[in-house]
Amino acid sequence: MTTYESRAGLSDLTATAARVRGSVESVIEGKPEVVRLALTVLLAEGHLLIEDVPGVGKTMLAKALAKSIDCSVRRIQFTPDLLPSDITGVSVFDQQRRDFEFKPGAIFAQIVVGDEINRASPKTQSALLESMEERQVTVDGSTYELPRPFMVIATQNPVEMEGTYPLPEAQRDRFMARVSIGYPSQDAELRMLDVHGGPDPLDDLEPVAHAHDIDKLVEAVRTVHVAPPVRRYAVELVGATRRHPDLRLGASPRATLHLVRAARAAAALDGRDFVLPDDVQTLAPAVLAHRLLPTAQAQLNRRTPEQMVAEIVQRTPVPDPHGPRTP
Repeated sequence: MTTYESRAGLSDLTATAARVRGSVESVIEGKPEVVRLALTVLLAEGHLLIEDVPGVGKTMLAKALAKSIDCSVRRIQFTPDLLPSDITGVSVFDQQRRDFEFKPGAIFAQIVVGDEINRASPKTQSALLESMEERQVTVDGSTYELPRPFMVIATQNPVEMEGTYPLPEAQRDRFMARVSIGYPSQDAELRMLDVHGGPDPLDDLEPVAHAHDIDKLVEAVRTVHVAPPVRRYAVELVGATRRHPDLRLGASPRATLHLVRAARAAAALDGRDFVLPDDVQTLAPAVLAHRLLPTAQAQLNRRTPEQMVAEIVQRTPVPDPHGPRTP
C-alpha cells in the first residue's frame, strides 16, 4: 500500500469511526472514553470485556455498537445451564440424507454479545477459546470458519456478586481490553431519563457503517507504523508485570501483541499513521490489568492490578519514537 493510499484509508477510517462513535454515544450518555475504547478494540480485531455492577449500561453499550454496524449480530445469555454446544453448534443426524449435518451455534455471527459471561460454568466459557483466538470452531473433527469481522463483546458482573464464576486465566487473556463503565454523572443521568424515559432508543438506532467498511478500516489500521523504540516500550511495560513483586501472574506475550494492535487503532482514530508512546501508555491499564493476578498479600493490602499497572507506567522510561531513548 502506498503512502497516499494509506492516508486515504486513514481519512475514511476517521470519518466512518466518527459516525459509529456518534451513533453509540446517542444511547450511552456521558461515557465518550468507554465508547472510544470499544471502537478501538473493534478496529484492532480484538474482543472487549465490560465489567461493572448491574444496571450501568453494559449490555446497552454492546447492543448499541452492534446495531451501529450493518452486520450479523447474535446475543448469548450466559446461564449456569448453558452448554458448550449451544455456543459452538452441534452435529445432528439427518434421517433423509443418512448423514450428519452441522447446526451452527450462536457464535456464528460477526458481532457476538455475551451477556453476563461469568454466570456460566468454566466448561461453557471455554467453548469460546478457539473462536476468539483463531476465529474458527472445531466440532466432531471438522473446522468451520467464522465470518469477518468477528468480535465478542462480553459483559460480566463483579465476581463478588452472587451466582458468578471467575473467568479462567486463558479466557481473560483472549480479551484485548477490559473496561468499566461506572456510574454516570448527575447531568448524564438526567439526560438519560429524557432519552430512555420513552421508547427504547435502540429501536431508532440505524446502521451507520457496513461490515465491509469495517474490514477496510481494519486493513488501514494494519498499515499504521510502530517505530522500534515504541515496540520496545510496549515489551518493557509487559515484561515489568512479570517481575512485579505483588503479582503472581504477569501479562502474556499475547498481551504485548494486543497492546501494540490497540495502539495502532488508537493512532488511526486520531488520524495518525504512526503510534506514539502516549498511545501505548494510555491503553496499558485497559489492556493489561485484567490479565494480572495479585499475590495473596497484595490482595490483603487491597492492591489492585490497575494500581500496579499505573506504577509500572510511571516507572518505565518513555522513549522518543523519532530518536534515541530517554534515560
